[in-house]
Amino acid sequence: MTNYRQYYEELQTVVEKEHILLDEYLKNHTYTKLGGKADLFVTPSTYEEVQRVVKFANKHNIPLTLLGNGSNLIVRDGGIRGIVLNLERLNDIYVEGDMLIAQSGAAIIESSREALKAKLTGLEFACGIPGTVGGALFMNAGAYGGEIKDVLDYAIVVNREGELLKLAASELDLSYRTSNIPANGYIVLEAGFVLKTGNETEIKAMMDDLTNRRETKQPLEYPSCGSVFKRPPGYYAGKLIQDSGLQGTRVGGAEVSTKHAGFIVNIDNATASDYIALIKNVQETVKEKFNVELEREVKIIGEQD
Repeated sequence: MTNYRQYYEELQTVVEKEHILLDEYLKNHTYTKLGGKADLFVTPSTYEEVQRVVKFANKHNIPLTLLGNGSNLIVRDGGIRGIVLNLERLNDIYVEGDMLIAQSGAAIIESSREALKAKLTGLEFACGIPGTVGGALFMNAGAYGGEIKDVLDYAIVVNREGELLKLAASELDLSYRTSNIPANGYIVLEAGFVLKTGNETEIKAMMDDLTNRRETKQPLEYPSCGSVFKRPPGYYAGKLIQDSGLQGTRVGGAEVSTKHAGFIVNIDNATASDYIALIKNVQETVKEKFNVELEREVKIIGEQD
């Protein structure tokens, strides 16, 4: 078993020392409050540092995992080996004309708010999505009839070799809750959204309405991994789970939300194992009752405990 501590000091030639943590619990950095330790948790503050970390990992054959805020992710209790790269320090958002430019570590919700301030319309749908800009591109996030591909113009990414690329949205194969970003090993650093000048009052009214609908229907009082399952053709996942009588079902500290059946919430220090067992239970029950396969929208990564 590799001892990644040996790389700690050398890594300080690539990234500032205070931006590198040893044996860091990932539950401290995920929206779900789940996840064991990362051997090396690295938070670069420039695009060049990201490139250098990728090249460092390649040079030493160290596994490299990108982690956003984990809003649509379950990190297993055994944690993640090698380097976990988090881009929370890359969080600038600014406007140039009708273009909103956001770095990958910025919250997509905050991006929609900055668009409102600039009286730009098009990102209202994102006002309730809890993830980062990078995560939103990774899975072509969407809500309330809108999705990232509707407004994305370009992305700046780092590839597996540590090269910086500027890609048009059309090069990312964005479709329902997916893109080619994971398959190509891209690390998103920046996104440019093409918006339109709008009426500030109308934009705010729409965002207020969507926020109210989200707060009314979704269990925001607990950590969760968002909508757990993709919508099966011809059905709604939440309705199938509700009609299966699964709301309130618990495994350990994880529970199928009583407020919205499409969510599994962390109500009492749940582990990743609790979540995964409950997801399997829901899938098996819905399959048995309705003969419908529920496909996970949430990603599961990391080592078994």
